[in-house]
Amino acid sequence: MQRRDDLNLKMMSNAVRAWYVYYEESPDQRTSTVLSSAAVDLYRKGHRTAENIAAMLIGTYVGLYSTRVNAPTSRAIH
Repeated sequence: MQRRDDLNLKMMSNAVRAWYVYYEESPDQRTSTVLSSAAVDLYRKGHRTAENIAAMLIGTYVGLYSTRVNAPTSRAIH
């Protein structure tokens, strides 16, 4: 029997995978890190299904470019 945490991680992973399918992008580490972090935040805010989290990710991160951080540190903009 799988633990609840394992099932939740699998569900969030499925949501991230749905984002890649929707935007027809190939997975990469940088994008996966951004999307996974966002999926965890959404879960903590009460979103409990892969479909709901995927919809939120798709609406928030519109395409690959939107997952890129312009200035990863405050030092980069000074």
